[in-house]
Amino acid sequence: MFQTFDSVASPAQGPGRLTALRGALAAVGLAGFIVPRADAHQGEYVAGRDGRLQWLTGFTGSAGFCVVLPDVAGVFIDGRYRTQVKGEVALSVFTPVPWPEVQPGPWIVDHIAAGVIGFDPWLHTADEIERLEKALGGSQVSLRSTSNFIDAIWPDQPVAPQGKAFVHPETLAGESALSKRQRLAAGLQAAGQDAVVLTLPDSICWLLNMRGADVPKNPVVQAFALLTADGDVELFVDPAKTDAAVVAHLGGGVTLRPVEGFAGALRGLAGRVRVDRQTAPLAVADELRRGAAEVVWGDDPCRLPKACKNPAEIEGRRVAHLRDGAAMVEFLAWLDGELPKGALSEIGVVTALEGFRRATNALHDISFDTICGSGPNGAIIHYRVTEDSNRPIGQNELLLVDSGGQYPDGTTDITRTVAVGDPGALAAECYTRVLQGMIAISRARWPKGLAGRDLDGLARYPLWLAGQDFNHGTGHGVGAFLSVHEGPQRLSRLSEVPLEPGMILSNEPGYYREGEFGIRIENLIVVQRAPALPGGDDREQLSFETLTFVPLDRRLIVVADLAPGERAWIDAYHAEVVLRLGSRLSDFARAWVITACAPL
Repeated sequence: MFQTFDSVASPAQGPGRLTALRGALAAVGLAGFIVPRADAHQGEYVAGRDGRLQWLTGFTGSAGFCVVLPDVAGVFIDGRYRTQVKGEVALSVFTPVPWPEVQPGPWIVDHIAAGVIGFDPWLHTADEIERLEKALGGSQVSLRSTSNFIDAIWPDQPVAPQGKAFVHPETLAGESALSKRQRLAAGLQAAGQDAVVLTLPDSICWLLNMRGADVPKNPVVQAFALLTADGDVELFVDPAKTDAAVVAHLGGGVTLRPVEGFAGALRGLAGRVRVDRQTAPLAVADELRRGAAEVVWGDDPCRLPKACKNPAEIEGRRVAHLRDGAAMVEFLAWLDGELPKGALSEIGVVTALEGFRRATNALHDISFDTICGSGPNGAIIHYRVTEDSNRPIGQNELLLVDSGGQYPDGTTDITRTVAVGDPGALAAECYTRVLQGMIAISRARWPKGLAGRDLDGLARYPLWLAGQDFNHGTGHGVGAFLSVHEGPQRLSRLSEVPLEPGMILSNEPGYYREGEFGIRIENLIVVQRAPALPGGDDREQLSFETLTFVPLDRRLIVVADLAPGERAWIDAYHAEVVLRLGSRLSDFARAWVITACAPL
């Protein structure tokens, strides 16, 4: 099994660890310390060594941070984790704080009159620290760059990961690493810049056409890199991660350096060096300024090209989604037969689903721990089942399953919510509204230049009409055999990045009632140029191509609430499911999918 079910949250140990941290801070005269979820690469998913927030607080979510002050410790969490955090931290000493509604600067000023707050500059971006300093301006509270106090009190902190790197073939990447280096170097030359610092593992892996095993579920190599205006790269990586095949693949123009030499190399640079203030640790700019370099703020040059998948990457995703879709249909057909027996648990469902994906003989890993929430657990947006939380799946409730696979030709991410018995009219009405929002995104056309924030409301409108909403973005970017959560593209109220052809996103509206049920429906979609329409204006428009083909649960659709276009979309989608997957299925699953995809 790729997924485990051990309980990793440790709320009982939080109070003692918090006391130890406060003691270490008081010994050097600090009034507080910021503990982020991020590592030095600003990754959403971190290796065990970098799980400082979880170690201190017990919170296992993929985003958030803790601000520790003398009399209060705030755990800042977004809407996805408002329910989850209450079961993972010791509420006697940790205070959940709704973020971003509440920002850390004003919160700190409200809870401490004066003092110095420490932070590790390798774990915070320049943009993050600048915003916080501005928020503290005019107060008697200041920030100070310090060593990491969690590392100092964590006696059994895991060692740094040493996963093996491997080559990602050009046939799947669609472009050679040399071509990518030269293309980005030309951009540096045009900008009058001598080099750029790369700190995001997925950017480095994309640039060099390699993958790794340093972070669970994400095939990336943790490393740093310097790309110069002549196209050469210095790659700072643990030598144990690269074998002869990887070294030969990297070839001339890529020089391997030990990761311990990264800071010294920054101090030794001269000229104009680009740094991404939104993704690079603040320490990068600090080290550059200790030498002769001029820091030039600018975007990581890999992020946008990486987000805009080329034809080979898109075709790989189509193939991966058909393979994964067939595995999902086999699973759903099996599930439909097992649920009425009343003997399944959440762990049993997760285990079976991974088995169907493994049966493809192409699965490299799952793309994240499967979220399998039955009944009230479905309302925990990023619920992870453990041996302690494992719940028997009851009758007359909803079951939410959010999962994905990492295949060499693509990363998948799909959510389906299914009925167990009769969950009731309210559940069906809410499911139908969520489905209507997903359909609205799927059918959308828009003028080129609009961003994710301009489309996000389409997915919410049916819920808004009923006085409902959901506390997460409508969609995130997805990598090509890379991170399942990829930037800079998003379908979100916060996203100002224009959508461009080749960008792959999730389309996953939802609705959640704490203590009762959760609903989410998710397909992956890719931005494409929309065909011209008769009588339309002479302007470029974009639309989405759907990549995911897996049946929706017709038992939960209130057909009378659908508009004719929505009903037609569902019937056409289901016809495509049968057409694309039928030959890939067992006889049992083929018979099941024909029934599951019958016209409404």
